[in-house]
Amino acid sequence: MNLVPYLFFPGHCEEALEFYKKVFKGEITYLQRFGDASMPVDEDYRDKIMHATLDCGDFTIQFSDGPPHKEITNGDNIHLTVNFDDETKMRLVWGKLSNDGQVHMDLQDTFWGALYGQLEDKFGVRWMFNYEKK
Repeated sequence: MNLVPYLFFPGHCEEALEFYKKVFKGEITYLQRFGDASMPVDEDYRDKIMHATLDCGDFTIQFSDGPPHKEITNGDNIHLTVNFDDETKMRLVWGKLSNDGQVHMDLQDTFWGALYGQLEDKFGVRWMFNYEKK
């Protein structure tokens, strides 16, 4: 398993992604816009970034403009993503972190072929769980 910071921006993700790319001399290894996904989205949001990955050598940062219906507040716009290579371990950690916390999205199969969920633990830390199915 590995831990990746996931940053959300209220409509200016592309600008932030380019900024951090220059700062860390990184490489954008993945970029998907909302219009590229198999889900409905308003025309004015189609070009916003749904998911991007910046490889900075020793670490990775992920980015998004976030869903159009969700308000994003600067300073409160980071989640920690845990990428698992074992579903059983993922479910065990999920159970422990969700205890006394708040589940925002139950673990579920996704259109990108993963088991995925979101929660906020009892300390207010926001987590995203991802297990790429083989």
